[in-house]
Amino acid sequence: MNLDYLGWSDFFARSFEPYRLQGFSVGRVAIEYRNTYALYSEKGELSAEVAGKLLHRASQPQDFPAVGDWVVISVRESERRATINEILPRKSKFSRKTVGSKTEEQIVAANIDTVFLVSGLDGDFNPRRVERYLILAWESGANPVVVLNKADLCNSLEEYLAQVEAVALGVPIVVLSATNHQGLDALKPYLQTGQTVALLGSSGVGKSTITNQLQGTSVQVVQPVRRGDDRGRHTTTHRELILLSTGGLIIDTPGMREIQIWAGDEGLQETFTDIETLAQKCHFRNCQHNNEPGCVVQQALAEGELDYSRFLSYQKLQKELDYLTRKQDQRMQLAEKERWKKIHKAMRNHHKR
Repeated sequence: MNLDYLGWSDFFARSFEPYRLQGFSVGRVAIEYRNTYALYSEKGELSAEVAGKLLHRASQPQDFPAVGDWVVISVRESERRATINEILPRKSKFSRKTVGSKTEEQIVAANIDTVFLVSGLDGDFNPRRVERYLILAWESGANPVVVLNKADLCNSLEEYLAQVEAVALGVPIVVLSATNHQGLDALKPYLQTGQTVALLGSSGVGKSTITNQLQGTSVQVVQPVRRGDDRGRHTTTHRELILLSTGGLIIDTPGMREIQIWAGDEGLQETFTDIETLAQKCHFRNCQHNNEPGCVVQQALAEGELDYSRFLSYQKLQKELDYLTRKQDQRMQLAEKERWKKIHKAMRNHHKR
């Protein structure tokens, strides 16, 4: 396989150079299983496991390889297997908070150029969900594109499009019907040779159908949505990097039941540039946009220039990010405390000798 077709660039080559001089090879993670990985490499497809040294050093989920990662490998050609020794620095990463009570980062996809945020134009349409995905997308370092699928099932296309345009400020929006082969050509400029696109969205929005249509074959199984709520069954059960015949790469992901935010202020500011711009004009720098005098945000709400539901969404997501930041700080403090406990224990044991 040609590395350029897999998304190789000078960015990764610079990081890999010291390892190349030591005789190591490089591969890209195509599929992540429980304890093993499928890789694309110059030697073809390989099955791989993480080296003990890397395993010992990893303390959090993001320390392990993710789909899309470039990894430093030792290849056993006769066995078609490899050992992953290191992960090269990531150019971009799409992360969310792990599902459940743990405050940990889950990397959904790495080294992506564009994120297709797929939403269905059926009964499951929700502009607030688009806002949440946009925060994660802007934070990832990749460029977001909103893809509105199932145009054939929508009787209020102009209304829905206006709602998305109001929340996805300056973001390209593509309207299509994957099952009817309509509008897919608008996605092809983002899938040039070596370009990586990640498809993200809820179950049933048509991510696997879009992947199949772009590939020209059924590489992903497709299931119908449930009647009544237009929610989908999980068709894709794992993340996978798929090589397209056109030269681009797609990472199809399972539908996300929970879109838990893992981001900083940058993603929020990019998603809500309209509110952030208004907030800069408020009389008080620390204005909370409630009842403070000289609040330009409240003025815009009163005059109908700012949609109230969008403002409520902004406040809700801001509180969520503030809470996440506090939890992250607590976790770091506990980790630091645990580190010093181990150091003191080691010192005591040393003095006893």
